Amino acid sequence: MNDHVNDPATDAFVAHRDLLFTVAYEMLGSAADAEDVLQEVWLRWAEVDLAQVRDPRAYMVRITTRQALNRLRTLKQRKETYVGPWLPEPLLTAPDVAEDVELSESLSLALMHVLETLSPTERAVFVLREVFDVAYGEIAAAIGKSPAAARQIAHRARRHVDARRPRTPVSPAQTKAAMESFQSALQTGNLQGLLSVLAPDVILFTDGGGLKQAALRPVVGADKVLRYIAGTAEKTNATFTSEPTTINGNPALILRLDDTLDGVLAFRMEGTRIAGLYYVRNPEKLTRVASETPLTSR
Repeated sequence: MNDHVNDPATDAFVAHRDLLFTVAYEMLGSAADAEDVLQEVWLRWAEVDLAQVRDPRAYMVRITTRQALNRLRTLKQRKETYVGPWLPEPLLTAPDVAEDVELSESLSLALMHVLETLSPTERAVFVLREVFDVAYGEIAAAIGKSPAAARQIAHRARRHVDARRPRTPVSPAQTKAAMESFQSALQTGNLQGLLSVLAPDVILFTDGGGLKQAALRPVVGADKVLRYIAGTAEKTNATFTSEPTTINGNPALILRLDDTLDGVLAFRMEGTRIAGLYYVRNPEKLTRVASETPLTSR
C-alpha cells in the first residue's frame, strides 16, 4: 500500500520553481538572493487556499515579484557600499538556455548590468513584460499600480534599455569567434593581437568586491584595456589559462591563474568587435560556475 499522497501546493511549486528562480534572478542579479526569495515565496504559497487560485503560475510569479522588489531595495543599500563596480553573479547554464534567444539576451551580464540602472519598479516591469511576456494586468497586480501605469513604466524602461544595448543583433557565432580570438591572444601571450578584436571605445568592468584586486572604475579604450590586462598578468606572476563555457546562456571564458579559478569573463559585441568586457573575480560570486543552474522563461 502506498501511503504517499501528492500535495497540490508542493507539486505546483516544484513545477514552476525554475521559472520563479529565473524571475527572481533576472530582477536581482544574485543567485543567493533569488534562493532567499524562493524561500519566502514557498512560505506564502503554502498558506494559500488553492481553491481560490485560478492560475497558480501567475499567482506565484506575482508573489516572487513582490518579494524580489522588497529585496532589491535592500540590495541597493549593499551596492552603495560595494567596493568597485557591481556585476551580476554568473551562472553556468545548459545549452538550451542559449537556444531561447530572448531569454539568453536578457540574461547576458551585459544586459543585466544595464538593468542595474533602472529603478526597482522599472526593472520588475521590464523583466516581466520583455522576458516573460506577462500581461499588463498581472504586472499591475504584482507592483501595486494600475495597468495604464504599468504600460507607461514598461515603455520608459524599454526606451532606457534600448538606448544602452547593441543596435544590431549579434549572433552567438560572432561572439564565439571574437571570444576565440581573445582566448588565443591570452594563451599565446600576444596581447597586441587583442587590438584586432577590441572596439576602440571598449569598456572593461571588473568586479572583485574588495576581496580580489580589480579596477575601482571602468577601464575605457582599447589601449587602456590592453595595458590593464597585461599589467594584471605581470602583477600576479602567474600563467593565465582560459576555458570556453556558457554563462547566463551566452559564450564566456572561465579564467584560471596557475590552474586556480580566477574569474569569469563575459562579452558584449558591437558588430564583429568586443565593445564590453565583464570580469567577475569576486569569489563569493563564483559558486555557480561549476554546475549548471536551470533557467527558463516558461
